[in-house]
Amino acid sequence: MRQPPSDISQRIPRGVWVLGFVSLLMDTSSEMIHALLPLLLVGPLGVSVLTLGLIEGLAEGIAQLVKLFSGTLSDYFRKRKELTVCGYGLAALSKMLFALAPSTGIVVAARLLDRVGKGIRGAPRDALLTDITPPEIRGAAFGLRQTLDTVGAFLGPLIAVFLLVFWTQDIQDIFWVAVIPAVGAVALLFFGLKEPERKTETKRSNPISFASLRQLNREYWWVVLVGMAFTLARFSEAFLVILAKDHGVGLAAIPLVMVAMSAIYAATAYPFGALSDRFSHRLLLALGLIVLIAADIVLALSSSMALLFVGIVLWGIHMGMTEGLLSVMIAKTAPSELRGSAFGFFGLMRGMMTILASVLAGALWHYSGSQATFLTGAAFASVSLLILTMNQKNRCR
Repeated sequence: MRQPPSDISQRIPRGVWVLGFVSLLMDTSSEMIHALLPLLLVGPLGVSVLTLGLIEGLAEGIAQLVKLFSGTLSDYFRKRKELTVCGYGLAALSKMLFALAPSTGIVVAARLLDRVGKGIRGAPRDALLTDITPPEIRGAAFGLRQTLDTVGAFLGPLIAVFLLVFWTQDIQDIFWVAVIPAVGAVALLFFGLKEPERKTETKRSNPISFASLRQLNREYWWVVLVGMAFTLARFSEAFLVILAKDHGVGLAAIPLVMVAMSAIYAATAYPFGALSDRFSHRLLLALGLIVLIAADIVLALSSSMALLFVGIVLWGIHMGMTEGLLSVMIAKTAPSELRGSAFGFFGLMRGMMTILASVLAGALWHYSGSQATFLTGAAFASVSLLILTMNQKNRCR
């Protein structure tokens, strides 16, 4: 008999809560910066939207590329916490660089360092969460971590708005405040989480050898393919901020765009995560793609603030439905001794698509406008949905 949701939440291990609150603190810090960074780059620093797309694509792509190596190292050395702490530590350091940055070059360097930190921590953290969570509640665990992460994603812009209105119009002063929760995240992870003991073997095998890769079965590679197509359909949320600016939203209110999206994301991530423990992953992912298609079409056709808000809400819902779900699907299909590598390779493939998606979005926006950007996103999401529905034999449930 399946446990009701209240019992599931009580059974979630303490370590999952620690990882969740670490994510909350770091995302609060990151989103205080990311809610304002596009405005700093496109405004005072004079960067074009095309260049912004290139920066965002490169930054996210680097994060996913680094995941491969950090995930593989966590499998080889059987140590996940140390790499996770290192990744969060680099992200905290990057926040100081944002606050100090006098030029576009330093801002870009800080953005890339922040994403390197994200890449280092991503695969080991997801593998660690899988290690400490019973299989029957992994969807709920990933959903909970994603929810807490996303609470930080809307707290950050809210704090940024408050500071803009009541304290300073200097964006880099606010970046200094963002350093505080980032340091707190590193401290909580270092002192608050104990990594479980893992069985040792007399000889370590190379996680990226052909023999190891053959242990990743057909279902795993199918999830990777779907994830790649899905990522190509979803570009950086920085373009939502620029769209709001083009709709005439004022400087102090623009971070509220990310607040609204993140609030919906946070509200839906845990319920859909728990739902994935009981229902078809394929069905939930297909529904998430349908919501993404609707979001892109609404944003492409938005001619009023009301339609812009509807599109942002739909974007948040699709994030809540799908982001944790893809991680659960990887966790289910990867052998335990290769979890870090499996998450890492999945991240690498998504990273390649992230670079392509953000550069393409920036180019379309620059040459054809925002409508072409979002309609192209809807087209790619439709292709992803087609791949998902055509391959009926390779099921992940």
